[in-house]
Amino acid sequence: MRFGRTLTCITTLALLSGCTSTQQPPAPQALPTPSPALVPALSDPPIRLAYGADKDNIGDLYLPDNGVDGLPVVVMVHGGGWQAKYDMTYFAPISQAIADRGIAVWNIEYRRGVDWRDTLADVDNATEALANTVQEAAGGRLDLDRVQVAGHSAGGQLAAWIAGRHTLDASAPGAQPRIRPASATIMAGVLDMARAANIGNDRFVPAFLGGMPDQVPDRYRVASPIDHLPTDVAVTAIHGDSDVTVSVNQSKVYVEAARSAGDSAELEILPGLGHNDFVDPTSVAWSTSIDIIAEHAASLD
Repeated sequence: MRFGRTLTCITTLALLSGCTSTQQPPAPQALPTPSPALVPALSDPPIRLAYGADKDNIGDLYLPDNGVDGLPVVVMVHGGGWQAKYDMTYFAPISQAIADRGIAVWNIEYRRGVDWRDTLADVDNATEALANTVQEAAGGRLDLDRVQVAGHSAGGQLAAWIAGRHTLDASAPGAQPRIRPASATIMAGVLDMARAANIGNDRFVPAFLGGMPDQVPDRYRVASPIDHLPTDVAVTAIHGDSDVTVSVNQSKVYVEAARSAGDSAELEILPGLGHNDFVDPTSVAWSTSIDIIAEHAASLD
């Protein structure tokens, strides 16, 4: 599936020389009712909610102030190498920008620098909270059939893992979820974790999983998104070709594997852009990500 750019055209009527008083302008065409995903509105201040007992089991809910029910909702998952020193605050500006497009946003925190299973369990529990805690705080305005996940870097791994966690064995964290996303937007994500550790010399992946792929292969099979295809989720992977933190090949290999497995997967390569451009409001990476997230939300009508 290809998500086309949504363009809003404004036609300006002008008086033409030579027209007589008997000429009438053509009747304007009726405009379609806009999708709730496309009704811009300044969002209210985010609502801080807890989804578990740990201090990091929290999230911020952004609700558009547009009076619309049945809102699509995006679960935003920040990155930072699964390290405790990076938190969800760096994803607050982009969460706000998406909410201002008329889309609800659930910007989640999770435990970092702990056992890998706890991290996975947290992002699963945060997503599952959409069905109760988050929906209650939203006044029932969320359409849980129109859930999207989005993440950057290590958060891209976690977002893609959320999208595919229903394929896991029952003993794995996140298996048998109630909330299953319909789409995912992955920004510079770590999607083939064994490749990142073996070929990309990524030091954060072995630190997160507690060893190299040949040492803890079962952990890689559970955590690595590329091992959970097909997902039956529409995915767009976005990556800068100048990224020296996470190779663009991560997105290329994942999208190729997803397509081969029968999934709808698209790849957007951004020339000359790097890893941190996705959190820079002046960057093309930022605006492209927001546009694609909005396109996914609109496509779920």
